[in-house]
Amino acid sequence: MPKVGMPAIRKPQLIEATIEAINDVGLQKASVVMISSYAGVSPAIINHYFGGKDGLLEETMRSILRQLSQGVQRRLALCDKNDVNARIKAIVGGNFDPRQVDAKVVKTWLTFWSQAMHQPQLYRLQRVNEKRLLSHLLLELKRVLPADRAKFVALSIAALIDGIWLRGSLNPHGIDSDLAQRIIADYLEKQLPDETICFNRASSN
Repeated sequence: MPKVGMPAIRKPQLIEATIEAINDVGLQKASVVMISSYAGVSPAIINHYFGGKDGLLEETMRSILRQLSQGVQRRLALCDKNDVNARIKAIVGGNFDPRQVDAKVVKTWLTFWSQAMHQPQLYRLQRVNEKRLLSHLLLELKRVLPADRAKFVALSIAALIDGIWLRGSLNPHGIDSDLAQRIIADYLEKQLPDETICFNRASSN
């Protein structure tokens, strides 16, 4: 976490610079000197406020995760509170938001996942993100499915999101957000009660 006193204008610059540097050369070659030059600041600022490159990667991922959460919340706010199908699709859509599937951000996500296996603070961030996704899904699914079944479907949707996302990230054409959402929507509609699907279709007419 950045120390108190970090100028608000500097944090976005450094976060974007980190994303750019990872995109250009990968984390290993993205030195503090390179990142600071991309941001137009002194390397001493990164070391002082973030304790080095690892701290800056953590803050960069916190920013990306906040954007992910905000994207989900924006979509949910547009849904009928009683439309479980639409609300789950909104949660899925937030995970395939244009910002999240941007090529540079995708590389940062892949870097984050690889580093999370070795750095406890990044691992904790990943666990928080996983739990948040499952919590969102379970909140909706438990309204129309028994608890055990709701948990199974929530885990399945989360696995589909991660799997499709990872496969797409390694595709030279990038992640196809629309296709990803259609695949998961197809699975979802096979799991929900008929009356839930009928509500969604009726409300869209």
